[in-house]
Amino acid sequence: MATVCTLAWVHGLVQGVGFRYSTQREGLKLGLTGYARNMDDGSVEVLACGEAEQVEKLVAWLKAGGPRSARVDKVLTEPHQPDRQWKDFSIRY
Repeated sequence: MATVCTLAWVHGLVQGVGFRYSTQREGLKLGLTGYARNMDDGSVEVLACGEAEQVEKLVAWLKAGGPRSARVDKVLTEPHQPDRQWKDFSIRY
């Protein structure tokens, strides 16, 4: 299977509610690599790499609202060609 990468920006009440940790847990469960990190504008950036079907499952989870404590208003995505390989799914600061 070919590896695909998707970059997503999640907007809403997504900082300070465990969003990155829940996203990391979901990404690892799906066998993905990449990261989740808070952005200065209050959004969370998520890079997900792996089998296309698994990446789509994570994007669907993000669009469905992520963890219960979060409120997702919108999710923007675009295909991405990373300049490095990710070994796991991490939280970046």
